[in-house]
Amino acid sequence: MNQKSFLRLGGIRDVETFRNHLQKLHISIPCDVKLFAGNTSPLGQSLHRGAVALGNRFAIQPMEGWDATTDGRPTELTVRRWRRFGASGAKLIWGGEAVAVCHEGRANPNQLVIGPHALGDLSRLRQALIEEHERSVGSVAGLVIGLQLTHSGRYSRPNSHDRPEPRILYHHPILDKRLGITDEYPLLADEEIRHIIEEFKRAARVAYEAGFDFVDIKHCHGYLGHEFLSAHTRTGDYGGGFENRTRFLREIVEGIRDVAPGLAIGVRLSAFDTVPFRPDPNSSLPGKPSHGVPEPFAEMLPYHWGFGVNNENPVEPDLTEPAQFLSLLSELDINLVNLSAGSPYYNPHVQRPAFFPPSDGYHPPEEPLLRVSQQMQVTRTLKQQFPNLIMVGSAYTYLQDFLPYVAQGALAEGWVDCVGLGRMVLAYPSLPLDVISGREMQRKHCCRTFSDCTSAPRAGLPSGCYPLDDHYKQSAAALRLKDLKQRAKHRRQ
Repeated sequence: MNQKSFLRLGGIRDVETFRNHLQKLHISIPCDVKLFAGNTSPLGQSLHRGAVALGNRFAIQPMEGWDATTDGRPTELTVRRWRRFGASGAKLIWGGEAVAVCHEGRANPNQLVIGPHALGDLSRLRQALIEEHERSVGSVAGLVIGLQLTHSGRYSRPNSHDRPEPRILYHHPILDKRLGITDEYPLLADEEIRHIIEEFKRAARVAYEAGFDFVDIKHCHGYLGHEFLSAHTRTGDYGGGFENRTRFLREIVEGIRDVAPGLAIGVRLSAFDTVPFRPDPNSSLPGKPSHGVPEPFAEMLPYHWGFGVNNENPVEPDLTEPAQFLSLLSELDINLVNLSAGSPYYNPHVQRPAFFPPSDGYHPPEEPLLRVSQQMQVTRTLKQQFPNLIMVGSAYTYLQDFLPYVAQGALAEGWVDCVGLGRMVLAYPSLPLDVISGREMQRKHCCRTFSDCTSAPRAGLPSGCYPLDDHYKQSAAALRLKDLKQRAKHRRQ
């Protein structure tokens, strides 16, 4: 099986054909036949809940740019991206991008970090976003801006993109081997964890002083916060039972409330996961990966290294603990929740459905629309259980030209509160404004899930939309990425 097994959505020209395609696949997700504009559109309606007041229902997801300086400061590319986020017209900016709370926790050597200059740098980034938003929309009313705080844990590469420096909570029978982690490799000690918690508190104070409305304590995609939730085999204060595995979050929240009173808190969560996947060894060739298959897990049952995973069949979700986690968020008075799934490192088809795989990935093992539907269905299930929480949904980019039709329907039927855009806004930043204003979709700007925004960082290059964004198409980085692709193609021949 390869990518040719699936219909390319870019070849579908009208929503009725797309709806028929969904029906043929037995995929049951909302998809309206007509888009509405302005206040008549669910996407354009405001949302008021507690202290949160959003001007519309579009959200910009946090994305790492791989374009900061080596000491963690923004460059012109960083500022450009934040300005485009502001110009999008979306009223919820979820994090801007992932900012490391300390140097050791950076996912790459060009990630923003809370360093000596962070207060001024982040203030200027926020102001640039606000200015562009006001220029494009005419008003900053209902604009809510957060900052995602992260420690990359197992996936830390603070000094070189080709040198992992993992900080792990437990030994994983599959992921350790992928990173060359031996059985003797040290785990983070409880005292080291307490120090990281202090770094989160310090970072939150910086965000508070810089004027951000909230901070996101990242618990998704295999990074440190997410790994705590699956630390079933860890001993001590931060592993084992649910209470210990959520202690990291609870202590950070308590600390933030002390050092930054009035600063709201949100959590981006991988609500379900699977055992890691790999290219099928039976049909892959050197340099030419086939479709993805799960790593063999029969000898690992019950599976104790996941969160939101059926431990007897770890390719299936189990929402028992994710629901328990959302209940905890409610108890902690955290009402902003952004739901995702899986990890770009070990099951990218779950986390980020795409037609074309990233350079270190595999072709989708099934129709990518099934994974879009799965994320939407999980969000709907959890939204029904926790109607008080403001929930942002993910995985909409794969819908391409039909994203607004599905998003509008999902909002109208109460599946979700806000629709999050990640890859799409790198390619087509004005999509929210175009949709809400009733303008025709610009097909030539729609993300087609080429995955270059992922493949480029894997090669140590800045992330961006190389196929569709003129700024990146004409850059030296684009030439280098093209050269790397050509070399890989020659190696396969």
